[in-house]
Amino acid sequence: MKVILKIARTELRTLFYSPIAWFLMIVFLIQCGSVYLGQLQMLARQQEISGTGSGFFMSYTNWVYLSQPGLFGKIMQNLYLYVPLLTMSLISREISSGTIKLLYSSPIKVYEIVFGKYLAMMVYSLVLVGIVGVFLLSGMFHIEHPETGMLTSAMFGFYLLLCAYSAIGLFMSCLTGYQVVAAISTFVMIGILSYIGSLWQRVDFVRELTYYFSINGRTQSMLGGLITTKDVIYFIVIVYIFLGLSIYKLKAGMESKPAIVKASRYAAVMASALLIGYVSSIPGLIGYYDTTLNKSNTLTPRVQKILAGLGDEPLEVTAYVNLLDRYFYLGNPGSYNINKARWEDYTRFKDNIILKKVTYYDSTEEISGRNRYPGKNLRDVAEQYAKGMDVELKGILSPQQMRKIIDLRPENNRYVMQLKWKDHTTFLRVFDDMIVWPTETEVAAALQRLQQVSLPKIAFLTGNLERGVNKTGDRDYKTLTNLPSFRYSLINQGFDVVSVELEYQDIPKNIAAVVLADPRVLMSDTVMNKLRQYISNGGNLLIAGEPGKQAILNPLLKELGIQIMNGTVIQESKDNAPNFVETYVEKSAGSFYTPLEKAIADSQQLTLSGVAGITWASDGAFAVQPLAKTAAKTSWNRIKPLDVDNVVNATASGADMDKVMEEMMETGASAEDILRRRKRDTMGTVTFSAADGDVIGPITTIAALTRTVNGKQQRIVVSGDADFFSNKELRRNHTINFVFSTSLFRWMSGGEFPIDASRPDPQDKRVKVTLAQLGFLRIIYLWVMPVILLAFGAILLIRRKRK
Repeated sequence: MKVILKIARTELRTLFYSPIAWFLMIVFLIQCGSVYLGQLQMLARQQEISGTGSGFFMSYTNWVYLSQPGLFGKIMQNLYLYVPLLTMSLISREISSGTIKLLYSSPIKVYEIVFGKYLAMMVYSLVLVGIVGVFLLSGMFHIEHPETGMLTSAMFGFYLLLCAYSAIGLFMSCLTGYQVVAAISTFVMIGILSYIGSLWQRVDFVRELTYYFSINGRTQSMLGGLITTKDVIYFIVIVYIFLGLSIYKLKAGMESKPAIVKASRYAAVMASALLIGYVSSIPGLIGYYDTTLNKSNTLTPRVQKILAGLGDEPLEVTAYVNLLDRYFYLGNPGSYNINKARWEDYTRFKDNIILKKVTYYDSTEEISGRNRYPGKNLRDVAEQYAKGMDVELKGILSPQQMRKIIDLRPENNRYVMQLKWKDHTTFLRVFDDMIVWPTETEVAAALQRLQQVSLPKIAFLTGNLERGVNKTGDRDYKTLTNLPSFRYSLINQGFDVVSVELEYQDIPKNIAAVVLADPRVLMSDTVMNKLRQYISNGGNLLIAGEPGKQAILNPLLKELGIQIMNGTVIQESKDNAPNFVETYVEKSAGSFYTPLEKAIADSQQLTLSGVAGITWASDGAFAVQPLAKTAAKTSWNRIKPLDVDNVVNATASGADMDKVMEEMMETGASAEDILRRRKRDTMGTVTFSAADGDVIGPITTIAALTRTVNGKQQRIVVSGDADFFSNKELRRNHTINFVFSTSLFRWMSGGEFPIDASRPDPQDKRVKVTLAQLGFLRIIYLWVMPVILLAFGAILLIRRKRK
């Protein structure tokens, strides 16, 4: 060990007595300072403009340090440029000067030479880590409540990457006496290890090897705050491989051994490394440590409990991949390891999840709907797709073969995963949004179905021209209730949806809530009696009405002590129709939402297209909580009928069209734009009239009613609008509308579903520095500190030269 330390000290003196080490330190310091200050400046500017930093979309620690344009994101992109310049002379200098022969003839062992020089590089790597640490320490003072655990994990990953690059560079310097060649070879080898993970991914055995050796993305988990034994051992294995190869390469220069012996040594190093890598990658043997404050890299306790409920029985996940589907890329031959990584969060807690895949071709909505391939049958189309995607059609099942296994036409032949546990199966879908892949919430809901947990069942009443759950029209509810491709559809969130016609059926006993949405004809005595009985028994209910239909629902609502007001709510607007209302979700109903839902509800407004107000008696049997109200100064309840169609038609009738033509000639605007503006301006003339009985806002548009029946809280929601969760409104303003709608069903069903997998908001949402202070910091970090390093290095080099 003493010899190793002596060699390391000698190598460090040599390194720091050369200009290259100081030059790289200065350049690295300036790069870190520029990135850090640039990110901090952007946040400080936003904070000074808006007065708060709370509106930023992610934690400040993550943005400044860990995002792609952040500190670690930038320096790790360029790290491969620094290390080869440091390692290129470690051994090649000895080879070119001939001193390697002296080392061979000395009592120093080869491994001591290699370990000593590598130890010197580890120490210099700590210097680079220390430079980064300066900016991490600065972040402790410049950001409120920074994620220190995540930053520590990122620093650890950064150091391991430096050590791996150093080992690669040391081996490359063993191969040649030319330092420039050694540096270039290091560049090439790092490039190969970065790219190798994408090679031969369609060959089952080879893809495991290439994917394991890929260094690209190996620090990603640690940058996010998750340290795993698999990733740590990977870097140790890389160091072991290249140090081992270095030792045997140097030994080969001082020994006269047969080529087969030399080759077997190299093979032994690689084989032992692969064995270590294989064992360390077995799911049940991987250790995890989540350093984040809110454990954002770990499944929530609720989801962990659901996984634990599967016991020791294996979970089989079979992905059915349609060659002609837009999501074929999720299951193409090269996606195996990517999908395996997607399931790692779950294999962490259940190590016997088995991933399978079945590839087939069959018709999809895109192909059959557009008639893009006239004169070609389905097999011809599949052959064309296969050729374009560089896959062989030979191993892909035909529609007839596939339907002998499973018929996926009800799923529109989309990419879908079938989960199988014991004898139970269910589907887990992908979705038409930016995320695509199912999140914890959707996976947990599917696992609950597998375990045959009693899922909440929502009954939508039919028979009186109510809104339908199986239609895609503007006024209906398929998107929210049972559209497979919509992530937030109830069937994907753990609910079951049924239709019940009370004229001929009774309300099932296992119903979590009943929805009575916009009946257009009077309900019969049979229907009313069944509803009254359901309510008196404590059943949960959502009643949604529409302006002009108050007489249909008010007889039933009167018994609850609440009424839908006569008239229509009007909201002043230069851009929207007068009956298009944007309501504020009541903050006093905060317990109604999960933390994530509340954040969304607080930042946006619920849109209601044609809504009536809600009024109630204060001494009724139910406690009433307003959920949504209109603005106080710009809204009112209009009693006189509002015929929007007549108002619109009046703008384009008779002689008025002549004026439109004249305006087209004068302004050059299109007739459509002029009519739209005239329509908007005409609608803006609807005014408040106290003489007609109008009531100024705020107007409650949605309210929640509660009481205790038989020891259980009964929950009823009454809305003056049935459109806010219709297909049309979810397409128009789906974020707040679906969040609010989902909250309604969660609340009425007891809060169990959808499964809440949200985490608390990050605490690091403000910076403590101003733009003026950043100017001073820029002088310190980009001028004073580099000049100090330059001066210190220059003095050291000059004194060395004099000696």
